Amino acid sequence: MKSNLRNEIKSCIVRSGYTMQEVVDRLSEDYGWSDSVSNLSNKLQRESLRYVEAVQLADALGYDLVWQKRRDK
Repeated sequence: MKSNLRNEIKSCIVRSGYTMQEVVDRLSEDYGWSDSVSNLSNKLQRESLRYVEAVQLADALGYDLVWQKRRDK
């Protein structure tokens, strides 16, 4: 299960046309994150990304995180 989340986020990075280093550079500049790719990779691997970090990561990639109510079946 862990690799699914990591792979999903890495796929978003690639689809957005960025490298991991470019994303880390943006996060470092805009939000004061560490400029180490290994730190981001480790967070994804351990699934220890905090919600605020997920929002910032999505923003750096040009995404919005949206809470949407599920439809009742």
